[in-house]
Amino acid sequence: MVYNKKIKNTNIFFIKIKKVQKTIKNTLKKRGHTMEKELLYTIEKDEHTKEDIKRILEENPNIKFVSLMGVDLGGNATDEKIPVKFLLDDIDDFLASAVQTDGSSVELYNIATLNNAKVDLMPDRDCRWYVDYNMEFIDDETGLPVGTLKIPAFLIHDNKKVCSRGILQKADKYFKESLMDIFRTYPKVLENLGIDSADDIEEVGLTAATELEFWVNTPEDKADLEKLYVSQSLKEQYWKRTHGVIRTCLEESLIILGKMGIDPEMAHKEVGGIPSSISIEGKTNHAMEQLEISWKFSTPLQAADNELLVRDVVEDVFTAHGLEVTFKAKPIDGVAGNGGHTHFGVSVLLKDGSRKNVFAPVDMKNDYLSIAGYGALMGMLYNYEVINPFVTSSIDGFNRLVPGFEAPICIVTSLGHTYEQPSRNRSVLVGLIRDMRNPKTLRFELRSPNPLSNKYLVIAAGYQAMIEGIRAAAESGFGPKELEKELSKQPGEEGFYLEKDRAYRDEHDIFEYYSEDERRKRFGNPPATVFENMKNIEKFSYKLKCLKQGNVFTDAVIQSFKVGAIDKWQKKLKTRLIEQNITRIRALKKLHTPENMDAIDEVIWKSISDMKYDLMKDTLTKESLFTRVRNAVDNKEYAEASRLQLEMKKKMNDIEQLYLKYKKNIY
Repeated sequence: MVYNKKIKNTNIFFIKIKKVQKTIKNTLKKRGHTMEKELLYTIEKDEHTKEDIKRILEENPNIKFVSLMGVDLGGNATDEKIPVKFLLDDIDDFLASAVQTDGSSVELYNIATLNNAKVDLMPDRDCRWYVDYNMEFIDDETGLPVGTLKIPAFLIHDNKKVCSRGILQKADKYFKESLMDIFRTYPKVLENLGIDSADDIEEVGLTAATELEFWVNTPEDKADLEKLYVSQSLKEQYWKRTHGVIRTCLEESLIILGKMGIDPEMAHKEVGGIPSSISIEGKTNHAMEQLEISWKFSTPLQAADNELLVRDVVEDVFTAHGLEVTFKAKPIDGVAGNGGHTHFGVSVLLKDGSRKNVFAPVDMKNDYLSIAGYGALMGMLYNYEVINPFVTSSIDGFNRLVPGFEAPICIVTSLGHTYEQPSRNRSVLVGLIRDMRNPKTLRFELRSPNPLSNKYLVIAAGYQAMIEGIRAAAESGFGPKELEKELSKQPGEEGFYLEKDRAYRDEHDIFEYYSEDERRKRFGNPPATVFENMKNIEKFSYKLKCLKQGNVFTDAVIQSFKVGAIDKWQKKLKTRLIEQNITRIRALKKLHTPENMDAIDEVIWKSISDMKYDLMKDTLTKESLFTRVRNAVDNKEYAEASRLQLEMKKKMNDIEQLYLKYKKNIY
């Protein structure tokens, strides 16, 4: 039997993993235990006392390290290894005094500066803690995998929480307090929910959830764009049965997530991908598939924490089985990207023990939404220009936001064709999820985020915009019918809240029904680059008040995020993106010879060659497009660099499409 090097290395990796698993199983068998009984995966918040923590760690000696998980403004989670001994020596001091670091280890532009760089990591005792296991490192004493206790934390600078978790925590508190004030001040909003008095409310509850789409492939496999495109068009992969190692990885991931209390609800194949090939031994030696995992709703902060943990579990499991995982928004040009749809819900718990959905109307057959529901939806749409920078802040993110592939690029929503027949319009930015049989599940789905969007800031910004819209709807004194009319207005019609020259609701497939010019006139001009998106913070500065209410997003935080996004954009544009394009261009080789050519082959190749020169070859009389991009960045001419980036993207697509046509004619 002859193997290529890649398959041989993969088989060796599988053998190694199996040996580790066998060692664990044999050790546990001797001790009369099972892995499920022995491994601890979570410590709930009611066990965060000194006595409980000490007892739990002493009962689980294979947990060797502690890691404080702070999340900076870029969405990066810290992960350090602190020996458990330091926690056990003085638990109270560890939890109260925090761990010090400096601004070089976290993304806090213009906040943690060179002359004021001290940043503290403060453990969050009011959330679930997790244990992360290294399945390749078995503790000699216990025979169990070495674990790290991951404690979600806050980043503290100048005695202020300056991190993503802290911002979301403030947004959660502000929304709840503000909603109760609105209920007391404008009882009509409460009556519309069938509640007599604000005094009947025990508490306001916010529920959020995210979904995770990702691509997996065998290492070093290259995408066959034509096969991927055809498979996607035929929907050959969508929700199909998983096989082999892909199935194993999905099932193993779901089991682990269940043990961590994340409560996965579903995993399935997504629309992208091509069927895996299997070796004669029954092993998967070629895989390139798109998958999705979803899990139960939780509180906003827990929902954002959960997504980081799900990504870690998925990456660990698939990597252990020899597969690469990417959460990039658009890992492969020309086919479906990865979405990270984010769901928002609000309910109130009444003192009689019942719960009501704040967005759901009393009569689902007579209205789409309640007064608060219409206000929340309008708030998110009206303010989206200043929410969007926190949703999409990378070149990769904008690669996904192009017409087609159900990409949500226009600020528009859909409610349904009739009250009694909910519809799902997947071409809009904000979807209304509505089930006539179960009003408690009614919620909004923001479809623009991707798996690497900072969900803490996305969720925080979403709730900030919604509470402003609810307040505006309450102050208007309008009922559901008048608010539906406001949301459904046509461009040119005056509104009490929404902008005059825009439409905000549409029940059509907006990519099929409208031309690009028509979409821009109806729904506004969407940004196409990171720079354009960040400039909207200045262009629509009058909308920033929704983010800053309650001091949730401060000027310092907004400016820090903007500066950081532009800094990363210009560096990646100048280096990584151009280098990737150079590699793609160099892969376009001349294929025809005098023996197999026709004149058309020479003509097409001449066009390709001219395009290659225009993109990357400098001459004495003309600079290449790549050089002009670099020069614009070096000169801090970011508007010009942004324009050239779009020109470069179009020309790269044109040359690769032309090369595909050329290649098909070569025999």
